[in-house]
Amino acid sequence: MKPTKITNRNIMFSEPVWSEYDLNLGLILGVKHNFIIDTGLGSGSVAPIIDHLQGDGKPIIVVNTHADWDHHWGNFVFEDSLIIAHKTAYEIMSEHWDKAFEHNKAKADGEVRKHLPNLVFEGELYFADDGIKIIHTPGHTPCSISILDTIDKVLYVGDNFGDTAEQVLPEIHTDLQTFGQTLNIYKGLDVEVFVCGHNKPQKRDFLLKMEESWKKIV
Repeated sequence: MKPTKITNRNIMFSEPVWSEYDLNLGLILGVKHNFIIDTGLGSGSVAPIIDHLQGDGKPIIVVNTHADWDHHWGNFVFEDSLIIAHKTAYEIMSEHWDKAFEHNKAKADGEVRKHLPNLVFEGELYFADDGIKIIHTPGHTPCSISILDTIDKVLYVGDNFGDTAEQVLPEIHTDLQTFGQTLNIYKGLDVEVFVCGHNKPQKRDFLLKMEESWKKIV
């Protein structure tokens, strides 16, 4: 996992899992909590984040951006922590975990054990002391959520952005109208950097490219 400093509070950890793009996990160094965004492919994916936090005594909160298998296999490492996901993500993980692991276990990084989120929500969550807002933003999947650092103006979008500079739009497993509504949510947020599940960090001009591409197919 290669660390990239986004801001003083935000670090992205990238793992070269596929030839076309990386798998990105996030770390937000909050005031009262440290937030880990997605847990990747197992204990090996999150080990660099744990190493980075050595000596930091703040409690950890894990957030799963959606239910796709490559974003939550390391949850069990944080079994004593709060693990947050959308209600629908929990239901999908619970139903499909075993099948998804059987089909994709060659990608596992270190140990993998099934461990589901222990806090689910449907609208928004706000950790005021840390300046962190978690928002339901369906698009790539119905259960996709985004995590906003309101202090450093960084938004973690999971797989709601395209995976590469050329693939502007993600695979959309909702519908175009729903995805357009999420684009409008993103446009209305005070964000300077978007951290993606696979793409490089993007600025607002990439969001505008996405909107232009979406308008051509809607």
